[in-house]
Order: sequence, then structure tokens, then C-alpha cells
Amino acid sequence: MAKIKTHKASAKRFHLTGSGKIKIYHSDHRHNLGQKNAKRKRHLRGSSMIDSAQVTANVRKLICK
Repeated sequence: MAKIKTHKASAKRFHLTGSGKIKIYHSDHRHNLGQKNAKRKRHLRGSSMIDSAQVTANVRKLICK
């Protein structure tokens, strides 16, 4: 039987933590940074966790973990 392939675009965007949560980095921090204020850029610098159980299950299927 065929194995499930990893969705490579998702694997680059989502990371699994040791406790099983899914970690993501914020978008909008690559270009046009001169137009964004310092507070917005500072908050975009960090990472965050995905909360919804439904979304977590879907992402876990995509990254095959």
C-alpha cells in the first residue's frame, strides 16, 4: 500500500514541538518593512502556536507526524 507523502510547503511552515503542539512563524515580515511600525514588526518576529484541534489534526496529516 502507498505511503502518505509529506506536503512540502506545509512542512516548511509548520513545526511540531516536543509536547505535540504545532508552531508557526508569522507572515508579513519579509519586505516593505519601512511602512510597518516598530511594534508590529516586533510582534511579527516571534512564533505562535496553533490552537484549534481541527486545524491541528489537518496540519499533522500534511506534515505526516
